[in-house]
Amino acid sequence: MAMTVHCDIVSAEGEIFSGLVEMVIAHGALGDLGIALGHAPLITNLKPGPIRLVKQGGEEEVYYISGGFLEVQPNMVKVLADTVQRAGDLDEASAQEAVKAAERALHERGAEFDYGSASARLAEAAAQLRTVQQIRKKFGH
Repeated sequence: MAMTVHCDIVSAEGEIFSGLVEMVIAHGALGDLGIALGHAPLITNLKPGPIRLVKQGGEEEVYYISGGFLEVQPNMVKVLADTVQRAGDLDEASAQEAVKAAERALHERGAEFDYGSASARLAEAAAQLRTVQQIRKKFGH
């Protein structure tokens, strides 16, 4: 049996996942991270995108986070996310429409246009769409 580490995924809505995992794969500020038992202590911010959990026995669960932080301690990995959704609950058509709406908002600048907010919405919608597409390609959903 593979070595495991305890992982918690928590959002403002509450605890989303708590259990033993063989590995956590997340998209950090400097690229993808793979965290397993024995990883050096670390705190980093996370970009919007998928968080993959490889559970005992190799089963995978994938979640989408809109951003947050990852903390690694000797026997624990904690993900503190703004919002979390099971990747399987994301809808590709809705994600594509959100990308289009965010792109329209960037091009149709009104008097009270907030470029930072509009570009953040576009980045989040694009990350959701990438997550859905990756899941569909990998797992055939």
